[in-house]
Amino acid sequence: MLFLDEIQFVPDWQTWLKHQSDFQRGRRIAATGSASPLRDASAESGVGRWETIPLPTLSFAEYLRLRQIEIPALPEVRSLRHLFEWTPGEFSRSATLARPLSAHFHEYLLRGGFPEPALVNDLTRCQRLLREDIVDKVLKRDMTALYGVRRVLEVEKIFLYLCYHDGGILDVPTLSKELDGINRQSVNNFLDLFEATHLICRLRPHGYGKEVLRGRSKIYLADAALPGAVLLLGRRLLEKPDRLGAAVETAFFKHLFTRYYPDQPSFSYWQDKKNRDLEVDLIAQTGDRLVPFEVKYQDAEPTPRKLKGLRLFLEEKNIDQGYVITQRWEDFGVIETCSARQGHEREKLDAKILAIPAPLACLWLSD
Repeated sequence: MLFLDEIQFVPDWQTWLKHQSDFQRGRRIAATGSASPLRDASAESGVGRWETIPLPTLSFAEYLRLRQIEIPALPEVRSLRHLFEWTPGEFSRSATLARPLSAHFHEYLLRGGFPEPALVNDLTRCQRLLREDIVDKVLKRDMTALYGVRRVLEVEKIFLYLCYHDGGILDVPTLSKELDGINRQSVNNFLDLFEATHLICRLRPHGYGKEVLRGRSKIYLADAALPGAVLLLGRRLLEKPDRLGAAVETAFFKHLFTRYYPDQPSFSYWQDKKNRDLEVDLIAQTGDRLVPFEVKYQDAEPTPRKLKGLRLFLEEKNIDQGYVITQRWEDFGVIETCSARQGHEREKLDAKILAIPAPLACLWLSD
């Protein structure tokens, strides 16, 4: 059995691996790499010979196990859809058991899902490792060695901008203007590279045709802890509602993406055409099924008014279930909902919304 790390830096590694697969039938090889050349070459040369497996950063459950933190004996939940069948008592008992997870979840948002930094007890050193060993190596090593990038300063400026806007909808002309006039084509090229090196994930707006092609992308970084580490926020991130909410949304998206990756879902976000303030943070689509998620990580009740965008999407698309990811444990449960259309606010909908605390959602999506 051979274990080969960062194989993409070896010249003609595809040919060698193909030869080993063809003529050393009993040999087993695990090769890892952090950039897209490994994936692309596998698609070209490895058909029928090897399998490419994406490896995300640690899930919340994996993080807890790595740090030897006891996980509460919660009911097994194979799909969040099953929670719509729970009784109020089941929601209450699970919330009581899981409540201590909040503090560990916040630590997870600060430390991230990279094994070595996650095991470091000192948070300052942990976040320094994230900056130096993760971000700097990818930005300065992988992009120069694999893609021939020479304008490293521009790369760093754009990535810093993305850290400030993690989980937000990116306006390329604004980014170009604010970063000393880096032209739009260069910005788009660098965004492609960030995605190729798995530093970011881009979501297109939900819809079809021109509205998608012309729409702005929503950006998520590869790990929720990266923006806080790069921006030197430390524990102050937990005191900034906007930054904390963005970190939770990024963490939840990563768990959702990883859990359903084998089903090859597509992910998007949605904004109402008439009122851009009405939106849905995340929409997962497998086949014809649409599953909308709204992240409201606030110390306040997710009222119908705050969920108007989600309610409107459920109504327009004739969907019977949606989710809101919350902070408060007392909100855990199913919310009966009403119409979001003007003049129909008292009309009850068949759709229901499940409010689920973020630590539980990420924990159940981990397995």
